[in-house]
Amino acid sequence: MPMKITGYEAVEIDRASSRELRAAVEDFNTEYCAVLDSGDIEKWPDFFTEDAIYRVTARENADANLPVGLVYAEGRAMLHDRAVAISRTQMFAPRTTLHLCGNVRVMRQEPDGSFIAQSNFILLQTLVEGPTTIHLAGRYYDRFVREGGELKLKERQAVYDTTMIATDVVYPV
Repeated sequence: MPMKITGYEAVEIDRASSRELRAAVEDFNTEYCAVLDSGDIEKWPDFFTEDAIYRVTARENADANLPVGLVYAEGRAMLHDRAVAISRTQMFAPRTTLHLCGNVRVMRQEPDGSFIAQSNFILLQTLVEGPTTIHLAGRYYDRFVREGGELKLKERQAVYDTTMIATDVVYPV
């Protein structure tokens, strides 16, 4: 059964606008992932609006339109608190991450210029003394706005596909 996330249904939009917005999302995701993969987690909240919502949830919950998530943050201040806690209180073994994003689809453009997009992601993780593993895989469901000419996330819902996850999913997806 195809996944259906409420509020992210596709509507037909102009091809030129779609290409332009898709390229903007690809650039955004490239920078987003570069910041996370470099370990500079305290810069992560800068990708969001002041009143953003960030959620990491299982596909099973998303399919049932249940708001329960593994991670939930409301507002940039909460994201900042999370980032500082992760970066300054390293409780887990040192690791490197590699985010891979692709297959961007612009689902809808709103009259106010905001738009909705979907992207696939894979998060690879390498522990210092271990092999590289697939940590999470799924889709981003995003609401983007422009603030001061920059693209920002108003909402990012990272929906992961598996029902079994690692116990150390604390790092941003």
